[in-house]
Amino acid sequence: MTAARPALDTELSELLAGMPLMSRLTPELLAQLRLLPTTPVDDLLAHRRADRREVTVPAEDGAEIRLSVFGPAHTDPAADAPAPCVYWIHGGGMVMGDRFSQIDIPLEWLDELGTVVVSVDYRLAPEATGTTLVDDCYQGLLWTVEHAAELGIDPARIIVAGPSAGGGLAAGLTLLARDLGTPSIAAQVLICPMLDHRNNTVSSRQYTGVPGVWTGEMNAFGWQAVLGGLGGDEVPAHVSPALADDLSGLPATYIDTGSAEVFRDEDTEYATRIWAAGGQAELHVWAGGFHGFDALYPQARISATARRTRTDWLARHLSAHRADDAE
Repeated sequence: MTAARPALDTELSELLAGMPLMSRLTPELLAQLRLLPTTPVDDLLAHRRADRREVTVPAEDGAEIRLSVFGPAHTDPAADAPAPCVYWIHGGGMVMGDRFSQIDIPLEWLDELGTVVVSVDYRLAPEATGTTLVDDCYQGLLWTVEHAAELGIDPARIIVAGPSAGGGLAAGLTLLARDLGTPSIAAQVLICPMLDHRNNTVSSRQYTGVPGVWTGEMNAFGWQAVLGGLGGDEVPAHVSPALADDLSGLPATYIDTGSAEVFRDEDTEYATRIWAAGGQAELHVWAGGFHGFDALYPQARISATARRTRTDWLARHLSAHRADDAE
C-alpha cells in the first residue's frame, strides 16, 4: 500500500467531512446496514409525471425476482412511438441495496429522455452466490424484452446501466447476452463499476487501510461474499468481468469513475481493453471524485457535471441509434 493518494475535490472533501466513514465490513455491520431505511421512491415520484408498475418474474431456480417499471405518465403503448429503456441494476457491493437504490439517476433519464426504467431486485450475497446475481439480472432482462410492446419499449434501444456493484453486474450481463446471442443490448452505462474480484490494482492498494465510502477491505468482503470458496480459474467472467479474455462485440460503452477511488484503475483498464478489441467506449475519470460521489452528493459542482455529461452521452447515443434504425 502507498500513502500517496489523489486529493479529493475541495467541495466534495467538505461534504464528506460530515459523513461517518469506515474501512471494513463485517457480517454484523452488514446486518445493521441492511436495516437502514430504503430510498423513499414515493417522494422521488411525487413531482414527476411517471407511472409505476411492480411485477414478479421467476428466476432460473424458481425464486421470485421483483422488477419495478417506471414510465412516462399518460402514454399509450399501443398508440405512442416506443420509448428507449434503461434496465437499471442497483449498487451496494453485491451485499446490500435494493431496486430503488440510486434510482434518482435513471429517473432523471425518464424526465429528460422519455425512457422507460426497469429496475431489478437481484438476490444479494452472501445468501446468493456465484452466478446467481447476474443470472437474476438476465432473467429480468429477458422478461423486459419479451414484454417490450406491452411496456411501450423499443427493443432495439435497451440500455443496461448501474453503479458500483450494479455497474459490474451490468458489464457481466452484457457479456452474458453477447455470449448467448440474446437479447440485443444497445449500450451499457457503467458508473464506477465493480469489475475485478482480484482487488490488486494500484488504486485498490491506495484505498486500503484508510476509511472511505468503499475501501479495498470492503471490496474484498463483497467479493468473498459472492464468490464463497471459488478462486482462480473457477471464477466466471460473467461474475468478475475483468477476467473476460475477449471484449469484442460489445455495445457502445460509457464508463466513469473518480480519480480518488478504489475502482479507478480496473475501470480505466476495462475501457482500454474495449478499445484494443476495436470497440467503442467513452471513459471519464473525474479528478478528485471518490466512490459514488455523484450519487451521494448530486448537488456538488463536479457531481452535476458528471451527471450532465453522462446524460448527454446517453441522449446522443439514443438519437444516433434511432437514426440508424430508420435508415
